[in-house]
Amino acid sequence: MKEATLRKPVAVATDHRAIPYERPSSRRRLLRRLWRERFIYLLLLPGVLYFLIFRYVPMFGILLAFKDYSPFLGIQDSPWVGLENFRRIFADPEVWTVLRNTLYISFLQIGFAFPIPILLALMLNEVRRESYKRVIQSIVYLPHFVSWVVVIGIATLFLRSEGVLNNALGQLFGMAPVPFLINPYWFAPLVVLEVVWKEAGWGTVIFLAALAGIDPQLYEAALLDGASRLQRIRDITLPGLRPTIVILLILRLGSVLDNGFEQIFLMLNTFTMHVGNVLDTYVYFKGIQDGDYSFATAVGVLKGVIGLILIVGANRLAKRYGDEGLF
Repeated sequence: MKEATLRKPVAVATDHRAIPYERPSSRRRLLRRLWRERFIYLLLLPGVLYFLIFRYVPMFGILLAFKDYSPFLGIQDSPWVGLENFRRIFADPEVWTVLRNTLYISFLQIGFAFPIPILLALMLNEVRRESYKRVIQSIVYLPHFVSWVVVIGIATLFLRSEGVLNNALGQLFGMAPVPFLINPYWFAPLVVLEVVWKEAGWGTVIFLAALAGIDPQLYEAALLDGASRLQRIRDITLPGLRPTIVILLILRLGSVLDNGFEQIFLMLNTFTMHVGNVLDTYVYFKGIQDGDYSFATAVGVLKGVIGLILIVGANRLAKRYGDEGLF
C-alpha cells in the first residue's frame, strides 16, 4: 500500500501526454487589461472625446486655408489657390497692427500675470495654520470657475464712469471720473489685471502641488545649518519649483499668440479697437463677419505653426541649460 502510493506521482510526472501551456495572445492580454482597468478608462473617456471632437475632427477644415472657399460649393469643390491666402496675410498692413497688439498683451501677461501664482504659492507655503491656508487657497481659486462674461460684467460695474471705483475716487479725492473702459491706454493693463484675478488661483494650486514634492529633510538640514527663511526659499524652494516653472513657461510661450477670444472680444469697443484687436478677434471679424473664411483659416494655421515653433525652440533652449523640458 505504501509502495503504490509512492509510485503514483512518478507515473503522473513522466506522462508525456500532458496539455502544453498556451501563452495568451497580445490581443487577449489587452482585452483583459482593459476590462480590469475599465473604470480608469471611463474616467479618461470624456477628455479623449473632447480632443477628438473639438481638436482633431475640425483639423479637416485646414483645407480652407489653401482654397478659395465658397459655402455654396463646399470644402471639396472649392477651387485651390495654394499659398495665396498666406501671401495676403503678409501684404495686409492690418495684420501687423494686430500682431503687435497680440504680442504686447501676451508679454505683459508673461511679465506680470505669470509670476503672481509663484509668489502666492510661496506665501501660502509659509503659512503654518492649515485651516487658514485652505481658506485663502479656496478664495483665490474660486474665480477660475467664473465665466469671462461674468468677469467682464463685474469689471464694467466697477470701472464705468458711474461705477464703484470712480464714485470712490470722487468722494475721497474729488477726482473727475476716469474713462477706464474707453481709454486705449488702460486696455492692456485691465486685461492683465483681469487675468491675474481670474487665473492666479489655478496657477497657485499647480505650484503648491510642486512644493509638496520637495523633500522636507532639506528644510530640516537647512534649519540645523542656521539658514533663514529667505535663504531656505532661495536655496531650496525656488530650485525645487524650477522644473514646474520651466514647463509652464514653455507652454505659455507656445500660446503667446493666443490672448483668449472671450475676454478681448467682450472688452473691445470703438475707442479701443486699434489697441485691443488681437489675432483671435481679427480671425472672428474676417471669417465670421466678413465671410472671408479662407483668409481667416490661413491666419489661424499660421498662428498654430508659429506656436509650435516657439514650443519646440523654448524646449530645446531649456534642455540646453540643464532642465528636463516638456518633451
